[in-house]
Amino acid sequence: MYGLIGKFTATDGNRDALIRILLDGVSGMPGCLSYVVASDPADANVIWITEVWDSKESHAASLSMPSVQEAIGKGRPLIAGMERIAETRPEGGHGLDS
Repeated sequence: MYGLIGKFTATDGNRDALIRILLDGVSGMPGCLSYVVASDPADANVIWITEVWDSKESHAASLSMPSVQEAIGKGRPLIAGMERIAETRPEGGHGLDS
């Protein structure tokens, strides 16, 4: 398995709109085992994204999907910053086959 933890900082006042865009663009991604979008309770502009994929290749392939490309296009103007916090190797957990 392949995992990512990312941090998005939305432009002021646009976090909820960016969250909706991120959630709308993620259905039906082959190889995606988990995609969690979470707001940061300590910062009104920060969003945390935790992803688990069956492989690094599946994640890379998802970036060319029309729905993902559309979400990127809609979301880009609402993003003040992005950080890839960590790549991980999930070993299992609730909802994941180990």
